[in-house]
Amino acid sequence: MKKSVEEDVFIPLYPKSTVEDKSSLRSKFQERRFWSAVKLLSNVVLWDGIVQEDKVRDLGLSKLLNRYLLLNILNTPLGLDNIGKCNKVVACLPERWFQDLKGGSTLPELLNFSQHLLQ
Repeated sequence: MKKSVEEDVFIPLYPKSTVEDKSSLRSKFQERRFWSAVKLLSNVVLWDGIVQEDKVRDLGLSKLLNRYLLLNILNTPLGLDNIGKCNKVVACLPERWFQDLKGGSTLPELLNFSQHLLQ
């Protein structure tokens, strides 16, 4: 899993003006790479409970979400596309990770993502 996250994930960052045209080849390529990384995130977190939780959270949240997915989400104009991406990411996260949190708090690895959701 670590090798896949570190070597196989690539999401190019293009200027917003380039990807606003959803029919452009750059926009389509960036979207395919993003959704491929979301699928990898969902597969990584499936190992929760089998592989040590800290390893799964490091790969899934620290490396995959914060290093790749969040950059793309922040570069996506606010609107339905952005909301859809955020919803898919949230759907990947195991509820068990949030059971012991006090109200209004989140996992340390999710602080930047949480701030984006609040905006």
